[in-house]
Amino acid sequence: MAMDADESDEFGVLRSKRNATRYQILVQIADRQPAVNQREIADAIGITAQAVSDYLRGLVEQGYVEKHGRGRYEVTKEGVDWLISQTDELRHFVQHVSEDVLGQVEIETAVATTAVAEGQTVSVTMRDGVLRAMAGDTGNATAVAVTTADAGQDVGVTDFEGVVEYDLGTVTVVSVPAVQDGGSAAVDPDGVTALAETHDLLAVAGTEALVAARSAALEPDVRFGSPAAVAEAATKGLDVLLLASTDLLSAHTDRLRDQNLGYEVVDPAEE
Repeated sequence: MAMDADESDEFGVLRSKRNATRYQILVQIADRQPAVNQREIADAIGITAQAVSDYLRGLVEQGYVEKHGRGRYEVTKEGVDWLISQTDELRHFVQHVSEDVLGQVEIETAVATTAVAEGQTVSVTMRDGVLRAMAGDTGNATAVAVTTADAGQDVGVTDFEGVVEYDLGTVTVVSVPAVQDGGSAAVDPDGVTALAETHDLLAVAGTEALVAARSAALEPDVRFGSPAAVAEAATKGLDVLLLASTDLLSAHTDRLRDQNLGYEVVDPAEE
């Protein structure tokens, strides 16, 4: 008896936990048949022996497995056909990940500082938070260009060798009180101006923070200072000054800690 169409076609191994478990059990039976130890299958795929027994009963009812006696099972032709169809789906998915997803990740984008030809070896450096590529192999890190570019254009690079040397940036956080607790008025604008002069980037998170920046005659580089954007800038070697409203502060500091990035929170009244 074949499986219902909506189970076999609409809910494949990658979209149904039940089918994923059924697939693993069928593979185990095919590998061990005709003598099948349910406890060994349970241990192999990480479920209980009772669950294996329940699945086996269903597989027999569906015509995917034949039972020849106590502890003796065999995958039927219908079961093999289903395994093949699900394996094909997995193969296509793995191919997509390998070629379309991981293949793209391996190509980085840099700014060409000289004219670069496709296939040429380039030296890569990090400056101002941007990866840069220069024709030749004189640097500590090299790559191969996969596109052609003139100086100032973006260029794709891959096959990195060596290490792109640069220091991680740090984040200085000015916690801006909520409006009911004083808001931007509690922040010393001269202190913010002085801090901004020693940082590469100014980010704000929250309305109170935006007003605090503008009170110091500063326009932020990052208007909506999301935790991801601030952390990304620091990982690229930029020192970031972040003005964050108190209700948004923990989201940023948690992200910075998770990524092992250095930061300090300063008292707005003292800056």
